[in-house]
Amino acid sequence: MAKQKTKKKAKHVVPYGKCYLNCSFNNTIVTFTDTNGNVLGWSSSGANNFRGAKKSTPFAAQIVVETACNAIKEYGLREVEVFVNGPGMGREAAIRALAQNGLTVRAITDITPIPHNGCRPRKKRRM
Repeated sequence: MAKQKTKKKAKHVVPYGKCYLNCSFNNTIVTFTDTNGNVLGWSSSGANNFRGAKKSTPFAAQIVVETACNAIKEYGLREVEVFVNGPGMGREAAIRALAQNGLTVRAITDITPIPHNGCRPRKKRRM
């Protein structure tokens, strides 16, 4: 059987996209998508060999954004709209790191879920 030659799939150029920053108390996850929501690249603190309490630090968030930006270089992403989720320490550091890595931040939106009265409380204890 003859080997078939496969063409290398060309990456499409995406000049504008979205960046989702998930900054929890335990971890920081960065995901870059195009405007339709297709993932272009991502990175997390755990994937960058941060362990334990170091995963949620601002320094870890900065390194996570750098590695995620390196993953999306071939797409030509220049402008991003940032969606921040969670109460973690690395929120501001991650947004600053986006600007340092040559991306233009168009807008910053906080999408952290906030309860509007929350769940029903437990029944009162009877003694």
